[in-house]
Amino acid sequence: MKRVLLVLLPVALLAGCATKHGLPQRPAAINHVVFFKLVDPTQADALIAACDARLATIPGVVSYYCGRPIDTGRDTVDADYDVGFYVGFASEADYAAYVTHPSHLALVAQWRPRFQWLRVHDILDPTP
Repeated sequence: MKRVLLVLLPVALLAGCATKHGLPQRPAAINHVVFFKLVDPTQADALIAACDARLATIPGVVSYYCGRPIDTGRDTVDADYDVGFYVGFASEADYAAYVTHPSHLALVAQWRPRFQWLRVHDILDPTP
């Protein structure tokens, strides 16, 4: 029995390490990241709550986060925004459906006048 365990243990450990080479699981194939600078920064919590209520539950969303910048004390980190938003999708079709979803359109219409600016970044992760 000990011999079997001595043979199987290294195999099990190597198999576990081979999974994505020990990298964390990637959140999504299509990653949509938006940074908002508000005309009135005190409305940040309201924007976060609106995103949580309207966007996180849209069909096709597989990962989501919305929050404020964190002060890390690093000069190279751009924290010149009030709210950061991330949403991930498994496919371009899911992303396209999100963009035209009534909840997304309503949130954009409600909040656009309150934005000083926004930056949108879409990132494709082609790995399986």
